[in-house]
Amino acid sequence: MDLSGGFACPLPISEYPRVLLAHGGGGRLSQQLIRSMFLSRFDSALLAPMHDGAVLPVGDQRLAFSTDSYVVHPVFFPGGDIGSLAVHGTVNDLAMCGARPLYLSAGFIIEEGFAMDDLWRIVCSMQAAARTAGVQLVTGDTKVVDRHKGDGIFINTSGVGVIPPGVEIDPRRARPGDRVLLSGSIADHGMAIMSVREGLEFETELRSDTAALNGLVDAMLSAGRQIHVLRDPTRGGVASALNEIADSARVGIRIDEEAIPIADSVKGACEILGLDPLYVANEGKLIAIVGPNDADAILATMQRHPLGRDAVVLGEVTADHPGTVVMKTRIGGSRVVDMLSGEQLPRIC
Repeated sequence: MDLSGGFACPLPISEYPRVLLAHGGGGRLSQQLIRSMFLSRFDSALLAPMHDGAVLPVGDQRLAFSTDSYVVHPVFFPGGDIGSLAVHGTVNDLAMCGARPLYLSAGFIIEEGFAMDDLWRIVCSMQAAARTAGVQLVTGDTKVVDRHKGDGIFINTSGVGVIPPGVEIDPRRARPGDRVLLSGSIADHGMAIMSVREGLEFETELRSDTAALNGLVDAMLSAGRQIHVLRDPTRGGVASALNEIADSARVGIRIDEEAIPIADSVKGACEILGLDPLYVANEGKLIAIVGPNDADAILATMQRHPLGRDAVVLGEVTADHPGTVVMKTRIGGSRVVDMLSGEQLPRIC
């Protein structure tokens, strides 16, 4: 393939001549696409951490910068909508870098015929989410595409924040002996979306956990600075996030199935649909890899925060089986928790 620069560029991932839904699911095919297609052209020291955002030195400060696009379907769901999700998602990506989020941009791609009442509802939801998170939306863009070419509305948000001195959050910093903390119950967001899509009704309504986590992260950082890694397990769920950390740091991770918090309604929905909650998306939970000396204090601080009251020690980092996540099962055995090729549920965020 000849590019305008006048050099030959062999096409990567030749076994997939066309993009699949699984390439955007946060699993193994997503990782292959990112590494083979994008990192092969844009690789740099700033991209190398493969973090939720880039950490940029600016004078004597460090900024975190992140961007994400939201294509969730349906756009309104129990517990939230595409507008609040777009704010929360980018705020959380900045917080996972240890940053205090400050400013957001928003880009709207709107399909001709989209209801103005729905657009207003989304905009108001974004305003409320930004106010609660303590960030300002300061710039943006709007495009309208032909009818049937946009599936209603897509939103891109980008954000910047400041990283306090002494905070060093990096997926490569996980070390054997570190504890793996999880801020609460998993799979709420993905199953709330799926219940609406499938028209499922349960005794307890399934609600998304979408929330801004920067306040929780601030509290955790005040409790101890041995926070080595933070990650919000969105696409691909907890399993994919842990696999990414294990691969980045070249460590093993061991988790305990008995410790995983899952709401009964979510567990029932997963069983009905044949889904593994470890791979289902979350939008208001975080994973923290912390040094053993600070683990108890950080966990107690999380449990005192409204968004971390169900926080648990999920497991630990080990020198065994580098790059692999292993789970101790309820019956006392062990199984490898691998990364899926794609996500079980498309269009979750």
